[in-house]
Amino acid sequence: MDSREDLTARARIRDAALRHFGEHGFDRATIRGIAATAEVSSGLVRHHFGSKEALRDACDAHLARMVSEINDRVRADPAPGEVNYVSVSLAAVGPYRDYIRRALVEGRAEPLFDKVVELSADWMAEADKKRSDRPVVTRQARATVSTAMALAVTMLHEHVSRGLGVDVFSPDGEDLLARVLLDLHSHPMLSPDEAAAMRARLPGKPRKRR
Repeated sequence: MDSREDLTARARIRDAALRHFGEHGFDRATIRGIAATAEVSSGLVRHHFGSKEALRDACDAHLARMVSEINDRVRADPAPGEVNYVSVSLAAVGPYRDYIRRALVEGRAEPLFDKVVELSADWMAEADKKRSDRPVVTRQARATVSTAMALAVTMLHEHVSRGLGVDVFSPDGEDLLARVLLDLHSHPMLSPDEAAAMRARLPGKPRKRR
């Protein structure tokens, strides 16, 4: 087997694992079932990945790389707005949404979640320079909650689609979601003064920023 065939088999195994982990969960998915879907032997799965745990790690690493590549495309785009990157992101995530949803609910997929947090924090670092008020919580905290909110669209896509009146993973749904996100991010519900007033009434002492 040459290196190109080897890489193709590895990718097939990985994609089959993403499907099985998404449909059955990590504990119920089997190396034998993954191998059958990938049309390879169980021995080849173990040759490439060693164990089911290592195969899951490879799945998570693949998704984290995919997110990074999309982020790199956005940053390198000389004419932002000509490409709907919400559509690009949903198209990339679409085949893996069952895996992502189940893994996140089960407390797995740490590399994917942490990568999105890292990238979100990078964007926030630039946005913070334009703020008229100083952030009162850490960038890490804000990026973590922002990531959870963003991933909720994938995890709750049936509810989001029902609320939007269109399948969020369809072209019309992707376009509508992009417009909704732009509107939400460009028109916050609270002014800095309103937020400060509400924050002052919160019980307990504020945590120190780091």
